[in-house]
Amino acid sequence: MKTLVYIDHFKGEIQPASWEALGLAKSLGTASAIVFGSGVDAVVKAAFEYGADEVFVADDAALADYRSEPYAATLSALASSQSPDLILFPTTARTRELSAMSAVDLNTGVLTDISALEVSGEQLIATRPIYEGKVLEKTVCSSKPVMATIRGRAFPKPEADASRSGTATKVEVKAETLTVVEGYSASESAVNLGDAGVIVSGGRGVSNNPALVPPAGLDDKQAEIWRAQQGFALITELANVLGGAVGASRAAVDGGYIPYSHQVGQTGKVVTPDLYIACGISGAIQHLVGMRNAKVIVAINKDADAPIFKQARYGVVGDLFQIVPALTAAFKKKLGK
Repeated sequence: MKTLVYIDHFKGEIQPASWEALGLAKSLGTASAIVFGSGVDAVVKAAFEYGADEVFVADDAALADYRSEPYAATLSALASSQSPDLILFPTTARTRELSAMSAVDLNTGVLTDISALEVSGEQLIATRPIYEGKVLEKTVCSSKPVMATIRGRAFPKPEADASRSGTATKVEVKAETLTVVEGYSASESAVNLGDAGVIVSGGRGVSNNPALVPPAGLDDKQAEIWRAQQGFALITELANVLGGAVGASRAAVDGGYIPYSHQVGQTGKVVTPDLYIACGISGAIQHLVGMRNAKVIVAINKDADAPIFKQARYGVVGDLFQIVPALTAAFKKKLGK
């Protein structure tokens, strides 16, 4: 099976799920990487190291900033000339748009956010979560090329081999577009929840520590946020010990406790870590949608009837302000930190 894999990156910072897509393609047959942008030699090199049999590169100043029209036109022209059976993308905001626009050009469809892919004769059968992740659906695309975006951490990531190299094939850039990028700003954030193997999240409960006395002069809301910040400091310490990331519920974000970039849930990020520790999170459906596919879920909540316990493999009923520091100390000892 001939597969093209789009390597999604922002200014050379590659989305790790791109390599998972490349590994999936290799398991099905030949895998050709697609790299678009300007000054992307490092991305091309990495694609070969992660196993690409060949790399198609469109390296042009017109592609320095992502714009859907030239990217989709260039991809569609490449796909038409190569006649692949399958085109894979990691699931990101950019690739959702790019795959959809290219599918229109190629008169085909897109299977979105897939978590498994199997071959049955001449047909590709994809599995994807629906109904807020409560049900897994098997679906097919009746036309070719089949286009699909893969869910991050749903497929194994291949190991890079620095000894692998190759010469990329240059492709024609379709630069005509009606849009111009006047400028943009990128927020500085170390949060990468989608790729984290361990996530420790806090909810509204992180602000409920009556033992903490806020500084004088704060009004009630300011005192609440101050308490929450002390609670998230405990969560951050545990996450750091485990080499993980800090997440949050929508209630914590809406309360002003922590920036939106940490939000897990239907209106935040959908994550699939190996370990998810929910601290002071009741388990509203909006949050469960974002983390129910974690391999192991641990819930810490003083309310024994909290819905989060129905999703958790392990549940601790108690005060997070006592349990989280105890867990941190235990993991430090176990891990020698």
